[in-house]
This record gives sequence, C-alpha cells and structure tokens, in this order.
Amino acid sequence: MAGAHGTRFPVAVWVLTRTALLLCVFKVFTLPGPDVTADVSVIYQGWYEVLRTGTYPLSDVTWQYPPAAALAVASPAVLPFLGYTSAFFVLTFLCDAVVLGLLLRAGRARGAWVWVAGVPLLGPTSYARYDLMVTAVAVAALLAGARRPRLLGVLAGFGALLKVWPLLLLVGTTPGRATRRAWAAAAGTAVVLTGTACATMPGALSFLTFQRDRGTEIESLGALVLHVARHFGWRGGAALNYGSVEFVGPYVAVVSTAALGLSVLAFGWLVGWRLRAREFTASTLPDAAFAAVLLFTTTSRVISPQYLLWLVGLAAVCLLPRTSRMGLPAVLVLAATAVTLLEFPLLFAHVVNGDPLGVLLLFVRNGLLAAATLSACRRLWRGTVCGPRRDAAPESADAEAAVPRVPGGRTGQASRSLR
Repeated sequence: MAGAHGTRFPVAVWVLTRTALLLCVFKVFTLPGPDVTADVSVIYQGWYEVLRTGTYPLSDVTWQYPPAAALAVASPAVLPFLGYTSAFFVLTFLCDAVVLGLLLRAGRARGAWVWVAGVPLLGPTSYARYDLMVTAVAVAALLAGARRPRLLGVLAGFGALLKVWPLLLLVGTTPGRATRRAWAAAAGTAVVLTGTACATMPGALSFLTFQRDRGTEIESLGALVLHVARHFGWRGGAALNYGSVEFVGPYVAVVSTAALGLSVLAFGWLVGWRLRAREFTASTLPDAAFAAVLLFTTTSRVISPQYLLWLVGLAAVCLLPRTSRMGLPAVLVLAATAVTLLEFPLLFAHVVNGDPLGVLLLFVRNGLLAAATLSACRRLWRGTVCGPRRDAAPESADAEAAVPRVPGGRTGQASRSLR
C-alpha cells in the first residue's frame, strides 16, 4: 500500500474535484450546453419505473444495454431515503471513491493520478451516466487478474452483462491455466446471469435488436466524413435517432458499414496478436485490455463522451506496473477527455450544426483517440511479440514468482439520450 504521505495529495485533489462534480450534477452550478443530468432524471428514472413492474423496457428503442444494466438503473433503490436522481449521483460518487481506493491500495500513485485527473476532465457527464459503475467493475477485475484469474473472469462476465466492453479485459490473460480459469468463469457468469434474466423478466435480450439498428452518431470517427461532406453539398443532416444524435441521409449506411468493417479488422488484429504474443508480464493484462478497448471505441459507429471513462480507468491500471509501456497512450487519452468536455456539453451546438469549430473539435478529439489507439497497439505488439523470448514463461497464475510486482507487494495486473 502506498504510504500516507504519498496518498494525501491525490486524495485531497480527488475530494476537491469530486465536490465540484457533485455541485454541477446537483445544479448548484451549471455548465453551458445541454443538461447532462437529464439522462438520469428522465430516461434512467423512466426505465426504473418500467423495471419495477417486472419487465425490461420492451417498447423503448433507447434501451440498448445487456440484461445486468437493469441492476445499475435500479441501484438507487438501495437508498430509499433519497430521490432517484440524488441517489444515483451518490452511488456514482461512491463507485468513484472505490476505484481510487483500489488504485492507491495497488501501490503506485501515478495510476491513481490518472483517475484523479481524468474523471473531472470529462465534467459532470462522469456522474450522469452509469459508465463509471461499469468502469469500477473493470478496474477491480484487472487488479484481481494475475493472482485470481477466476475472480477476473467472474467480474469480466458480470461487466459484459452491464455494458459488453469488459469482456475485452480477458484478451491479455496469461496462456495456460490462468486463461482457462478466467475465460471459463466469465462464460459461466454470463450464461447464469443471462439465463436468470431471461427466466425472470421478459425482454432481457431486446437490446440486441435496438443496438443493431443504430446508425452513425455525429461524434464518431466515421461521422467526420459526413461532417466534411455537409460543406460540399451533401443533403443529409443530424437528427435524434435511437437515443443519440445521428446522421440521416444518403450514404450514411455506407459509412456505418465501413465502421463495422474497421471493427472487424480490429478484432482480427487482436486475434493475430493473441496468437503471436509470447511475452506475458504483469503489465500485459491491463495493457492488452487498454489497447483492445481503444480499438473498438475508436472504430465504433458511436463515440459517446462517457466512453472516455472506460479508457481513463484502464489507463490508470496500466500505469501501476513499472513494466507498462502505455504512458504516451494514457496521456493522449487524458487530452482526448479534456477536448470531449469542450465538444459535449460546452460547445455541442457547434458539433450538431457541423460548423468549423464543431468539426475542428471532433478532428482533434478523434485524432487523439486514433493516435492513442495506434500507439497502444504498437507498444503492445513490440513488448509482447517482438520482445525477447523467456526460457520459461509462467504457465498459470500460480507461478507468482515469474510475475513482476509493483511497490507494496501487490501484483500490478492487477440531453442527449443514451448516446
């Protein structure tokens, strides 16, 4: 555990910045642009009322999340003495504190600093979506990974049923027994939870249809093509569609298909990396997860502001082991997070209108994400595929002596609607 003197300053900064976030979401202060808390007070609370009747929101196309997302949406019920919206913000704040505690306990302050700085860089959106809760599960999974692969699998499987992407945490598990244990635990957890949800409430899998029908959201990488095309006579435009502001009009389907193609290529690269990787250290598990989530975030048809929280959390874990190569990608993600606050909510009207300022913001933010993705993938490949071969790589998590440790003796692996 980090010493008291090493934790006081990040904790003090955390308290100050999180106080500012709470003042924003409770509307003591408000930022320009759309009301970022409307998703909680209107949409989440509306879903909660439906869930209380014993069914998923079958007729609401904005419900695009796996079955366990119902737990996050219904979580304010554990604080019945508060209103729904207030309880949600308090729970998000507590999850934020848990992540900080886990990172500090893991041993290195620089990882904690990424989290302390990254969350407020996104502004009040950080507390006005349930993505911070999912990120807390992912951080706990990665920190458990080297010593307890089954717990990694259980948490990754549970996280995948909250918002799918935590399944990517498993891509960097050490080959052999650790991988078998982690992947089997994840599959078992996902099957049991999905089966339970399907047996107890109708509509548990309705999100698959709603998610499939989404188009190109105006903040995505592919959307930049359409933003530029607007200035050269393209006849399409932006509209609220499937819970986010998307482009509608000619050739939008082509751009969406191209984005899916890029995601397929990203998956192929990950498979190729996994088959060729030969060097697995304490940093490989979080580094691979970070690179994988970057790949699928950057190539997605949708890049909502809250997605940056996933990357901030993973970057924080990456920087715990001394062997991590992800310093530059982590800095690029922090810069992209700061620009994201400018494009939403502060200057979101410019993004919707596609004027030069809005397009510039998207070019900068998405350019930073693309650069972080390429850098992370290159560093992961060079460190695990091109690195020197070891005579005896650890076969399982039980070979703890072969896994580098971080200081402290702990293993380092350790208003717009729902966009």
